[in-house]
Amino acid sequence: MTSSTRVTGLRKHLAGVLGVAFILLLWQAAAWALPDFLMPGVPTVVLRLLHDLGDPGFHQSLMGTLGRLGAGYGLALLAGVGFGLVAAVLYFFREVLRSAIVILQSIPSIAWVPLFLIVMGFGSAPIIVVVALAAFFPAALSVMNATESVQRVHVSAARVMGATRWGLIKRVYLPAVMPELITGAQLAFGNAWRALISAEMLIGFGKGLGRSLAYSGEIADMSGVMMNILVIAILAALIDQLVLENLKHRLLRYQYV
Repeated sequence: MTSSTRVTGLRKHLAGVLGVAFILLLWQAAAWALPDFLMPGVPTVVLRLLHDLGDPGFHQSLMGTLGRLGAGYGLALLAGVGFGLVAAVLYFFREVLRSAIVILQSIPSIAWVPLFLIVMGFGSAPIIVVVALAAFFPAALSVMNATESVQRVHVSAARVMGATRWGLIKRVYLPAVMPELITGAQLAFGNAWRALISAEMLIGFGKGLGRSLAYSGEIADMSGVMMNILVIAILAALIDQLVLENLKHRLLRYQYV
């Protein structure tokens, strides 16, 4: 790692710390301006979080949310990457898929909840499908758009050497679209996370951070509301930075030398 790379990394971390500090400062300023029962301060909410960390109910909510995220987000990535790569070698399929995505992605994923509840009943299944639907579109579009930028000469050379369609997908398109695939996965995670929390709040079934947030609001427990919002924000940042960013650096290490 060069000195310039280290300096860039330090600047990035410093910018992240300053961003978090700015948000906390705005939060505390709002707490000073409003009554405690409307806006609890940062120390109050942090103490509430530390207390609830030992609560089995909090652990169940956390595990419920992460389990639904893993199922829905994983399903969306598999389907999005798979459909995007198949679209690279089947032109007509690509155009059909692109047209369908343009239409369907304009509909908020949370709008499908009533239909999924009627079809699947109460449970985790409708929430997982909503999450998968929200994450599928950016994953598939990022892969499809990346395949269009693959140089034709590489595709022609592979065909001359006898590559089948599966060979083209595996040895030409997949390596070429890897950077955009990782970026699409990060965009898909943001969509999946927001859809997950919204669906848990709306459906109100079982354990989950969204359900805990909604319940705290129903009983006017503002420290509980802010604590759940804080946990949701922390988890999203940890997953994006510690999991997805590290994965991007490992898979694309040649870009960070």
